[in-house]
Amino acid sequence: MWIADKWRDYTVLDCSDGEKLELWGRYKLLRPDPQVIWSTEKGKEWRGIDGHYHRSNKGGGEWEAFDLPEQWSIHYMIGDASQSFNLAFNLKPMSFKHTGLFPEQATNWEWFYKKIRHAGRPIKVLNLFAYTGGATLAALAAGAEVTHVDASKGMVSWAKENAVSSRLSDRPVRWLVDDCVKFVEREIRRGNTYDAIIMDPPSYGRGPKGEIWKIEESVYPFIKLCLNILSDKPLFFLINSYTTGLQPAVLNYMIETTVAKKYGGHTESGEIGLPVKRTGLVLPCGASGRWEV
Repeated sequence: MWIADKWRDYTVLDCSDGEKLELWGRYKLLRPDPQVIWSTEKGKEWRGIDGHYHRSNKGGGEWEAFDLPEQWSIHYMIGDASQSFNLAFNLKPMSFKHTGLFPEQATNWEWFYKKIRHAGRPIKVLNLFAYTGGATLAALAAGAEVTHVDASKGMVSWAKENAVSSRLSDRPVRWLVDDCVKFVEREIRRGNTYDAIIMDPPSYGRGPKGEIWKIEESVYPFIKLCLNILSDKPLFFLINSYTTGLQPAVLNYMIETTVAKKYGGHTESGEIGLPVKRTGLVLPCGASGRWEV
C-alpha cells in the first residue's frame, strides 16, 4: 500500500461505526466512510467536533456545522532540502461530504514530483478530471508545464485559487473547462503531445454539454485514446480509482495492455491509504495504477 504519511495539517484521528474522524488544520470533521464496517471504542478525540456530515437514507446528506467557517486552508510541504514548496489548499464543506481535497493523493504527488524533478528535461503534464488541482500544484512545483482539464467550471476556478494561494499562478499552466474525452480527441487532431498523463476519472459524470461518462464502459477506451497524445519519450502515466470493482490489479492490467505494450517500461498498482493516529493502522482510500520508464 502507498501511504500518504507526510501531512502536518491533516490527520485521520480515528474511524469507527461507518465514519472517519479527521483533523483538517484546526477543524475536526466527522464524515461517513462505507469501508469502516468495524466498531471500536471511541476515545476523547471524538469530542469537540466542528462539523459532521449526516448521510440521508434517501441519498445525499447534509452538513451539521458546530464551529466551522465557510472556508479555510491547509498546507502540504513537498520537495526536499534543495527545493520545497508549501502547497496551499482552500477547503469548504461541499455537498456529498467532500471538502475539496483528497489528502491520500499526496502519496502520488510525492512519486511524480521526484520523477519530474529528476527528468533532466522539460516535462509537459496533462491532468485530466483534475478537480481542485492537487496534482496540478505538485507538478507545477516540480517544474512541469501543466494542462489542467475538468468539466466543472467551479472546480477549475477553485484550482486557480489554490494555485494563487500556493504562489504558483505564475507557472506555465493552462486552465480548461472541457469534457476530457473531447479535449483529448481535439489534441490528437492538433498533433499536441504530453510527456505525462494523470487522470482521476469519476465513476459517473457529465461533461459541460451533457456528455455522459460511465467508468466501466469508458475508462479503457479512454486510456487507449490517450496513447495518441503521449510523446515519443513519455515519463509517466498515472490513473486513480475510487470505484468499487476497479481494484489495483484491474488498473495494472489496463495500463499494461496499453501504455506498457507500446512503450515498455514498468507498471505497478496498489491501494492508497492514510495512517490512523489512534490505532496505528492504515485506512484504505482507493487505488492507483502507475507506469514509468
